Amino acid sequence: MSQDATASDGRGRIVILGDSITAGYGLDVSEAYPALLQQQITSEGLAYEVVNAGISGDTSSGGLSRVEWALQDGAEILVVALGGNDGLRGVSPDVTADNLKQIITKAQKLQPELKVLLAGMRMPGSMGKEYVEKYDAIFARVADETGSARYPFLLEGLAGDPKLNLADLIHPNAAGQKIIAAGMWRALKPMLTQE
Repeated sequence: MSQDATASDGRGRIVILGDSITAGYGLDVSEAYPALLQQQITSEGLAYEVVNAGISGDTSSGGLSRVEWALQDGAEILVVALGGNDGLRGVSPDVTADNLKQIITKAQKLQPELKVLLAGMRMPGSMGKEYVEKYDAIFARVADETGSARYPFLLEGLAGDPKLNLADLIHPNAAGQKIIAAGMWRALKPMLTQE
């Protein structure tokens, strides 16, 4: 654990760079998946601090502009959970892919030992079959090109389910956030426990 990647109390730092889903839109921040991950990590006796760097409405270009700020106190792991707002705004998948790749390469230059987990997103069919397919493919490609771990779909098991989302059917409710945290934990745990 490099000194600049640790919190002042000696814990490693996990930074989650995301949008409203990460920020916990419409909920108390304690109900958002980063806080739930912190509870899980603490209960497992692992010495990590989870930093919620989610901002509602953020895009991949916004993430690129603030990744340096998000990592100013260092990190061992960076979770990139961006791109959903790009897709909903019809941004070219190539632009989103380029931004995600730049976020990760910039982060890796700032923290050479950094491990990265890229969380994928999917678009609704209403965006058109060609766009949906191109968009869905960018996350695997960026993960491969940057050597990042990948969590295939941030909203796996809850996308569009009225029981697990707020009335807008976009933002998870507290129960939906628990599902994200459980899935994300399965992806993150091996990164925290491997030597």
